[in-house]
Amino acid sequence: MKFRVLSKFIFRRYGIWIVALLVLIIGFWIFRSRRPDELNWRFVQAFGIRLPMHYTIHGIDVSRHNDRINWDKVRRMEAEGVRLQFVFIKATEGATLADKHFDKNWREAKKSNLRRGAYHFYHPTRDPIKQATNFIRHVQLNPGDFAPVVDFEVTNGQSDETIVNGLKLWLKTVEEHYQIQPIIYTNGNLYRQYIKGNLDDYPLWIADYSTKHLRRYNPDKLYLWQHNQAGWVQGIRGQVDFNVFVMSEDRLHDICL
Repeated sequence: MKFRVLSKFIFRRYGIWIVALLVLIIGFWIFRSRRPDELNWRFVQAFGIRLPMHYTIHGIDVSRHNDRINWDKVRRMEAEGVRLQFVFIKATEGATLADKHFDKNWREAKKSNLRRGAYHFYHPTRDPIKQATNFIRHVQLNPGDFAPVVDFEVTNGQSDETIVNGLKLWLKTVEEHYQIQPIIYTNGNLYRQYIKGNLDDYPLWIADYSTKHLRRYNPDKLYLWQHNQAGWVQGIRGQVDFNVFVMSEDRLHDICL
């Protein structure tokens, strides 16, 4: 009985401090349990978006939808101490289409000292060998360029088997030609349904605008993260996709010729 009375007295007098202490203990435990790569998340407002500053290598990707680009302005732009260091440029689509601005963008990106890469927009309803041939016919890669990229973001109502087998054929054909593993670009949903468990050996470039951590993706193969599609860059009309290289800088050569 005396213990119960004493407990009520202590809680009545010190209850708020006990609760505060418990909150601090729980908060400290959660903080200590977070992964080290989550402890340094820092964002700044730059290029019209929130830029993840815990990564140091920033870049963009462009296509004909960005119209004519003033690459000199792109090269010279700086925001919050950040300059763009790389660009991926759309080269081809399907079995026959080529981006009308690719050749000029490819040349000018090189002149602007941006590390460059070329990507192919993949259609599961088209012959994967012909699509690979279309890309190879239009894209000459040089040492220092990024590995070829297959842009996989539509399924066109095709079966899982058709999609996975077609991607395998495209990747194999392109790898044999350039002698380097291509990069797979896709979003989180398509990654989980088609890439994970089927094409885990290839470097991954993921488009995910809803998160600030990347634990759901294979950390050994995730090299690039497209974190925003609404950036702004001098010399480019309209909104621009923004990306970061998420590995340590000495791993950049893994995905370059």
